[in-house]
Amino acid sequence: MQDNATEVTAAGIARLAGVGRAAVSNWRRRHSDFPRPVGGTETSPSFALTEVEAWLRKQGKLAEVPLRERVWQQLSGHPDGPVTALTHAGCVLLLIHDRPPVWLEVSSGSDERLAEMLPGALREVFTPRFGAESVTGVQSATGVQSATGAQSAPAPSPQSATSPQPTAGVRPDAIAPAVHTPAVHTAAVHTPTGPELLPSAPLLRGVAELAAELGARQTFEFLLGRHLDANPRQYTLTPADLAALMADLAGPARTVLDPACGTGALLRAAATRPDQRLYAQDSSPELAALTTLRLALHTWSTVRGATGDTLRADAHPRLHADAVLCHPPFNERNWGHDELAYDPRWEYGFPARTESELAWVQHALARLKDGGAGVLLMPPAAASRRSGRRIRADLLRRGALRAVIALPVGAAPPYNIPLHLWVLRRPERAPAQPEVLLVDVGQFAGDGRGGPDWHAVREAVLDAWQAFGRPGRFTERPGLARALPVIELLDDDVDLAPARHLPPPAAADGAEQLTAVRELLGQTLRLTADLTPQRADAAHPARWPLTTIGELARGGALMLRTGGNGGHARVPVLTDHDVLSGAAPSGTLPESDEEAVLTEPGDVVVPVLGGGSVARVIDAATQGAALGRNLVLLRPDPAALDPWFLAGFLRGTANNRQASSYASTATRLDVRRLQLPRLPLDEQRRYGERFRTLDEFERALRHAGRLGEQLVRGMYDGLTDGTVAPD
Repeated sequence: MQDNATEVTAAGIARLAGVGRAAVSNWRRRHSDFPRPVGGTETSPSFALTEVEAWLRKQGKLAEVPLRERVWQQLSGHPDGPVTALTHAGCVLLLIHDRPPVWLEVSSGSDERLAEMLPGALREVFTPRFGAESVTGVQSATGVQSATGAQSAPAPSPQSATSPQPTAGVRPDAIAPAVHTPAVHTAAVHTPTGPELLPSAPLLRGVAELAAELGARQTFEFLLGRHLDANPRQYTLTPADLAALMADLAGPARTVLDPACGTGALLRAAATRPDQRLYAQDSSPELAALTTLRLALHTWSTVRGATGDTLRADAHPRLHADAVLCHPPFNERNWGHDELAYDPRWEYGFPARTESELAWVQHALARLKDGGAGVLLMPPAAASRRSGRRIRADLLRRGALRAVIALPVGAAPPYNIPLHLWVLRRPERAPAQPEVLLVDVGQFAGDGRGGPDWHAVREAVLDAWQAFGRPGRFTERPGLARALPVIELLDDDVDLAPARHLPPPAAADGAEQLTAVRELLGQTLRLTADLTPQRADAAHPARWPLTTIGELARGGALMLRTGGNGGHARVPVLTDHDVLSGAAPSGTLPESDEEAVLTEPGDVVVPVLGGGSVARVIDAATQGAALGRNLVLLRPDPAALDPWFLAGFLRGTANNRQASSYASTATRLDVRRLQLPRLPLDEQRRYGERFRTLDEFERALRHAGRLGEQLVRGMYDGLTDGTVAPD
């Protein structure tokens, strides 16, 4: 079967050839033999990948399509959609991972033979990995695997609408009647049929070739990562650092459940042993399938994935897990409030319609064995909303809620809110004098868009949690952590927000810190005064011969590079916000097989969005960082261009205005159109030295402003909390 059905857009063609989209538009106009559109729309047409590849080779614009790019284009242009293609690719990669000789046998011959033999080969892998349900695709609520691997007993019969609500303190699985008819659950991964696989045959051969180069797991991670990056608004991702912290708080576990698994970050973080059993469920069939395959490729643990609305149709109703990790959806009104009023999971009270998060908390507790641990990511409002105060109170009284941890802003989406972690423990018995640990690590929020200082967050949280679990009295950490008797929280509000209950930092430390800030501010202001530019003398406007950045790049006087979307290694990333604010590299980029652009001393970095006239010269403190998105790097030849001369003239307001595009809501700078005067190198250096001293003055002003804000805020806080005397 030919892969002409695989289509590629103009943007995909540009990626294949390593050019901009404008070049593709020019080719279509100038070359009558350019492939005709085979799909898409008039404004966004698509083309057959094989025809495009042949034309590019014929024109000498492409020696060979990179294997990774070819496979990605086959996947993204699949006639049944990229999710189906990615699922088929994951199935084959798991076969290659577990039984490579079987794949070699199945793939020999025609595409039709491959599609005919592949389902049987996949069944041999899916049955031991995912259970018999993966063969048929149906998993009944009456036949769910228990934590020990045995089939569970049939689910009990429905309870009438007049039955009383369960009594608090009774184990849910001890109540004989259920509250609603158990739904039939679909296994996350089912064996595709031959006709379903036939359109994917060319893609699957390419995927196998790529797996021979990268490995099966790495190939799936590459393709999944590209898919997630291409559709950022469709998926809510849990950052890897946060997932690792949640797994550490839960502790070692043989059986782990994530009832809202998403892309599987939490279960991947918890999968550390081959003898584990991982249980996953998600309401999105595509996410449930991709996550189940991802976990199977990541670990040799048993994986049981299911599709379905967890609160309405729990796929693991008899599971007693060692740990539950969950990043549930927030602020859901349609979570099943009306039909789940008599559900036995509500041991601690029936959640209000506006308290979907407390429904997830109780679901997690219902799926834990006695003494099992649960860690949930929660919105901060769940700790203080009045509608949830009775449930919070009962969670505290019975020792089910062990800790509330306030994370820094930027820890996870939504990034503008300081989210909380709730650490749960299925109580084996009611504690005599229950306490709850309150932690606030908001002080470790990172500068700019780089996210929190995860090393400091992890160290502070785990140190407090481990100390809380040891016998003896917990030592308070002012401003950071405190163990509070539950009785002190059982008022009319039952407000669990850590910041409301943590003692402020010690007075002596606060006063000493303010004194240090004041002294540093004085030094910075004196430096700023010394760096203030001298009086400017009037001069006639210069009439220099001009050139553009584009002309200099074509002539070899400088090299021009744009920011990337990823890289092989985790290195600090210089973002456009860092350049605009003068901050250190603070960003991150996803791991990918693309080659990151690394900065070197003497490079000049220019943001292309925002309309500001800013350029930054890379020094020893910022060298080696990866270039982030929306940045252009200029690397001048030191024999032809002085970097400070280059950066200074690029900052001219008139220069930026004539090189910017105002056609859309965001102003975009075309760096190639920026102009420079043609001056001898000695004259460039004279200008460059003046521009360098202006840059030092600007940085000193910026530093003084930050110190001044810190001093003012500290004085207000000290005067109002009594740690600073008014005279």
